[in-house]
Amino acid sequence: MLLSIRAAGAVVCALAISAAYAQTRPADAAVPHLEKRGLATQLIVDGKPFLVLGAEPPTSGPSNLEYLRYMLQVQATTHQNTGAIAVAWAWIEPQQGKYDFRIPDAMIEDARQIGQRIVLVWFGSWKNGQSNCAPAWVKADQDRFPREQVKESQTVEALSALSQNNWEADGRALAALMRHIREVDRTHRVIMVQVENEIGIFGDTRDRSELANRAFAAPVPAELMDYLQKHKDELHPDLVKVWEAAGFKTSGTWEEVFGKGPNTDEIFMAWNYARYITHVAESGKKEYPIPMFVNQWGTVGWGRGPHGEAFDHVQDIWKAGAPAVDMYCPDAYMGMQGVANHIVDLTTRYTRSGRPFFTTEATDGEIGAAHAFYAIGQQRAIGYSGMGNDGLLQWFTQTGINLPAVVSPPGMDSPAHLVGFGGPGSTKPLPPIPPEYEAKALSQAFLTLSQIAPQILEHQSKGTIAAAVLDKQKTDEKVKLGNYILNVGLPRRGGRAQTPVPDVIGYGLFMAVGPDEYLLAGNNVLITFTPDTPGPPIAGLAEQEAGRFDNSGKWVATHFLIGDDSMITNTPTPDQSGSGVRLAFGERAIQRVKLYRYR
Repeated sequence: MLLSIRAAGAVVCALAISAAYAQTRPADAAVPHLEKRGLATQLIVDGKPFLVLGAEPPTSGPSNLEYLRYMLQVQATTHQNTGAIAVAWAWIEPQQGKYDFRIPDAMIEDARQIGQRIVLVWFGSWKNGQSNCAPAWVKADQDRFPREQVKESQTVEALSALSQNNWEADGRALAALMRHIREVDRTHRVIMVQVENEIGIFGDTRDRSELANRAFAAPVPAELMDYLQKHKDELHPDLVKVWEAAGFKTSGTWEEVFGKGPNTDEIFMAWNYARYITHVAESGKKEYPIPMFVNQWGTVGWGRGPHGEAFDHVQDIWKAGAPAVDMYCPDAYMGMQGVANHIVDLTTRYTRSGRPFFTTEATDGEIGAAHAFYAIGQQRAIGYSGMGNDGLLQWFTQTGINLPAVVSPPGMDSPAHLVGFGGPGSTKPLPPIPPEYEAKALSQAFLTLSQIAPQILEHQSKGTIAAAVLDKQKTDEKVKLGNYILNVGLPRRGGRAQTPVPDVIGYGLFMAVGPDEYLLAGNNVLITFTPDTPGPPIAGLAEQEAGRFDNSGKWVATHFLIGDDSMITNTPTPDQSGSGVRLAFGERAIQRVKLYRYR
């Protein structure tokens, strides 16, 4: 087994820290938390707003300590500040009540040394709707820890959300982990927790086990009905339609209140998953109250994903049943077709709940970069975390690199080999990251966003920030911000009036830093300005600079842009000057402009 000196040392250190912490345990404002600041709810880390820019390495990766360290280094090199790192229930509680925290200890220590933060992804009862991350002692005791049943009494490898034994066991494990993190994580590496992963029932519209059938035939819980009545005017219209079609009853069984059919099954499962998750999350928060969230497939509409997930049309059910859940975070895997409208629609749907917005699994590349810019700029997201980074993780797993043996906690049958890696005991050195990966779209997006993160966070709270995302189906957008309208468009061959360049995604994030001054960042967009207040009707560029922010946060101009660098077209319309801004990754990714007006 691989238990390095640094991991063993972390265990010893943890015991000493635990004893000291248990004596004082002061209220610590530096503990990560969500806080309303002005017009935005932001993630606060070490007492200051923090913008998450990260990705999730392969699920099994953290079970190998050398792989874990390497991937955190990869993420730092590609301008990420946060890793979404999985911790499986089976890894930390291989025997009931006996905990092994070597993997989270190494995760925290590596993150501290490399300067990264961690979103801990708790693979407890469910991962992708299945219970394959639960310990063997849970899986093997079906009488004590009952499973879901689908169709004609077919038992599946998924713990039933209706079982108190199940949620209590999961909650105890998460509580033990959070207590340990509270004791050892003195520099607040772990900033949030994703509770489970993509929960929801597959193969049927609801659980049809004996436990579930009894609950389905019983009255709808009064606390849910009270919530729906109290918030009736605020509910999602799709949920209201289902309730209305059944007569807006305020009591009765699930089918009496919501009618017969798969939509009622989905509401039933949403409530029971929500109750389960809130029990688990509350158990963890009692030990260490950092933000906790759930993720779900980014699908839209009834019956289009695993039944019971916190999709936007049943989020009111989740809000009633899971007060310990701080955010509902959609996965966002997208293709090029209609990507701009898809990003706008998805982020709008999942900000409707009033909870902070965060994407925890998503497409990388140019699509991921566009999603990050739009969500952070327009929806005041607390950050963006994709699944991998522009193929870098896939490259790593396909190179045939040999790594030392994975950590095999006591009680596990054998080390699980990672795909593409050699056997235990290999000493082959890890290769450097290919330089082309730092130049790819998502790395460049994170580099740009990290440069302006303090400004983003300030303007999120002020409400003086906006964003746009464009593609060949949506080539232009007018963005009202401050005293001007920003006319945002895709690059054209031969000027704005010409045909858009095909298959290009354009995205930009804009901040009004003064009455006539803007800070702009993005890629593949052109911007001109139209006055939106009384006065002379034409806006021109008084000053235009490309540059960066240094480590102290001071703006450093690298280019003073004039002439061809400022000209959009030499045949402007009567209300335009013909000058504007071209944003492109590299030297033109971040620009400051001052405007003047004339007639």
